Amino acid sequence: MSKQAATFWEHLDVLRWTIIRSLVVVVAFAVVAFCLKDWLFRVVLAPTTSDFVTFRLMGAAPFSIHLVNTGLTEQFMTHIRTAVYAGLLCASPYVLYQLFRFVSPGLYDNERHAAHWIVGSAYIMFMLGTLVCYFIIFPLTVRFLGTYQVSTDVTNMLTLQSYIDTLIPMCLVIGVIFELPVVCAILGRMGLISGGLMRRYRRHAVVVILIVAAIITPTTDIFTLLVVSLPIWLLYEVSILLVPASSRS
Repeated sequence: MSKQAATFWEHLDVLRWTIIRSLVVVVAFAVVAFCLKDWLFRVVLAPTTSDFVTFRLMGAAPFSIHLVNTGLTEQFMTHIRTAVYAGLLCASPYVLYQLFRFVSPGLYDNERHAAHWIVGSAYIMFMLGTLVCYFIIFPLTVRFLGTYQVSTDVTNMLTLQSYIDTLIPMCLVIGVIFELPVVCAILGRMGLISGGLMRRYRRHAVVVILIVAAIITPTTDIFTLLVVSLPIWLLYEVSILLVPASSRS
């Protein structure tokens, strides 16, 4: 009994130091991002003008969205939140590495090999989704909603907080959506879904994809809706190809 208790506390101590090391690295990156305020918000606020790379490639008409601050502490708290998110994003490879080091001793060799692929693929797909959101989905959403007017007598006054409150959750949501191929590959390996099943319900999936895209970008612009839907549909098609391959492995 004492040996089991000692083993438990040893694992608990390892977990504690894993969490501490991860938090230290996240805080370190967040502090660096906080100190680099001008660079950080140059990146964050870039989609508010037609000079953004996506709009230049699209040949979009010139526009500029001016953000305002309405609270005494709003800018400072937004600065902290954005720096923390940037720190977490930059430190995420190290955090995943620490977590994998903690759980890997309890895995068999084949499970450890599969875990390498799952964790690596999930991280890559999440980062890819974040980039797609930042460069495509979020800029199109900001351009439409930020310049939309019911009347020329009504001027838009967008707050910095509402801008950040849209950017960060949207990046997280798109990052999670981009995990679709990884999730489907895992379910296929478990025998819960098949490529044939996904092909049979392809038309239903397209309808769901359009609904999700409409929710993410509430716009009447068909072009924007299609631009948002296309990456999600491609993820579904890639998932159809991955499911049989994962079930055979």
